[in-house]
Amino acid sequence: MAQTLYYNGTILTMEDRCPQVEAVLTEDGRILETGTWEKVKERAGDKARRLDLQGRVMMPGFIDSHSHFTACASHTMEVDLGGAGSFEDMIICIRQYIEDKKIPEGKWVTASGYDHNRLKEHSHPRRKVLDQAAPQNPLILKHQSGHMGVFNTMALNLLGVTGQTQAPQGGVIEMEGGLPTGYMEENAFLGFQGRIPMPSAEDFLTAYGRAQELYASYGITTVQEGLMASQLVPLYQMLLKSGLLKLDLISFMDIRDSDAARTAFESHIKNYKGHMKIGGYKMFLDGSPQGRTAWMRTPYLPETPDAEEKAQADAFPRTRATKEDYCGYNTLEDSQVKENILKAELEDMQLLAHCNGDRAAEQYMDMLEAVYRELGSGNSRKPGFYRGDIRPVMIHAQLLGLDQLERVKRLEIIPSFFLAHVYHWGGGDIHVRNFGQERAGRISPAASALKEGICFTLHQDSPVIMPDMMETLWCAVNRRSREGKVLGPEERIPVRDALKAVTVNGAYQYFEENEKGTVTPGKKADFVVLEQNPLETGADEIRNIRVLATIKEDRLLWKA
Repeated sequence: MAQTLYYNGTILTMEDRCPQVEAVLTEDGRILETGTWEKVKERAGDKARRLDLQGRVMMPGFIDSHSHFTACASHTMEVDLGGAGSFEDMIICIRQYIEDKKIPEGKWVTASGYDHNRLKEHSHPRRKVLDQAAPQNPLILKHQSGHMGVFNTMALNLLGVTGQTQAPQGGVIEMEGGLPTGYMEENAFLGFQGRIPMPSAEDFLTAYGRAQELYASYGITTVQEGLMASQLVPLYQMLLKSGLLKLDLISFMDIRDSDAARTAFESHIKNYKGHMKIGGYKMFLDGSPQGRTAWMRTPYLPETPDAEEKAQADAFPRTRATKEDYCGYNTLEDSQVKENILKAELEDMQLLAHCNGDRAAEQYMDMLEAVYRELGSGNSRKPGFYRGDIRPVMIHAQLLGLDQLERVKRLEIIPSFFLAHVYHWGGGDIHVRNFGQERAGRISPAASALKEGICFTLHQDSPVIMPDMMETLWCAVNRRSREGKVLGPEERIPVRDALKAVTVNGAYQYFEENEKGTVTPGKKADFVVLEQNPLETGADEIRNIRVLATIKEDRLLWKA
């Protein structure tokens, strides 16, 4: 039996009773012993491999509580518009990509990562702009949030979108002069996006390899597929057959479209095979705060552009998001949400609900309570039901109200905060501009949740941003915006609690607290090796701590 002895470093266990040990012994991918150097060395066999940490820091591997593994893979095959500062920049990037990749006329082109908030025009481009970038190719632009985007004229024609096309419930197809502008939101955008041809299986397999390496480079040993729709099933069958997957991957099926995944991966439901398991279901209740589609109890602030911005914006269509009483909108009706929750409960499947706005959070909790009342009335086919047994998750919970936290705790909901929003969109030009200083300062209320005794996790929603756990920890501890201002100082949390959110609590969210999250005998030998100790580094320096190695079940997956 293969043994490895880790020693000569700072080993953070993330256990409360014994937060630090001198050495760790593993055997066949599991932790066998922890403790003092003498104690662990004595337990090790003569043939145990010794791994000298050379004074570095080892702790449990980071657990990604929400992201989109396939979308991260796809992102490596798309035009990256993250650096674009104007429509002209976008046009140049797309044209160059088509030329460099020698993309033939008529083949679909996907570009992603633009943020209208950071463009000179302070607007989404429309089809006429995209037509300049790719006049001979159908083109789709995906907003950085993933909740909206734009199609060029050729793409609209191929998809059959006309002036008579009706937007689905919970979606927007923007029209001007009776014709589509190309801009869409939420269910409309996601629906038509799902109809465009996917890259070849071979290209996707290579892309999956790149995505896996990306996560591993940030110290992550467990990742999430945040929405497995039916079109992803063949890709995952191919991925599993290839044996490429080395990280643990937890997939959540689209609750509207789960039959194919359940049939194909029946043996994977709550059970790892080939490093992949089906964790449960996912549903969307609203959109994005930076895109002004999150569903709020009180209106967004009206847009107040300066003279130059107004002149530029007036040249483009204005959406309903500019109205003074605008609160965003829901993607599902109460009856649909209740039906989804009941389905998850009766099937004993975990449910992830995308809720950014406080009104979406309220809808989720209202319908959870409605289902609990129904199940508790004696009409349930599910024996032994009790509240919270599926550990319902509230994904993002950005604008979750402080007055809602007591209810979150009572319903045993796990909020997974996208806390890095504070840095990426928390400044005066986006969240403060959309919500005002007070509401913006309460985005991702981690400290208030901590005081309430709520178990929460932290995530990056990759590919929205890179799966950079050290940046997320830095954000949680400092809450500093791009402009260097502290947004909601009272919601900063201690370093140790931030670390628990991406280790201990992450494992709990996935029902894996007996397998992961701490350096404890019996658990998987999943580790990250850091250059410095986050508990001893200055708060401002946490984001600069380098990941030196990522180890999964005692196997080195990545090394700096």
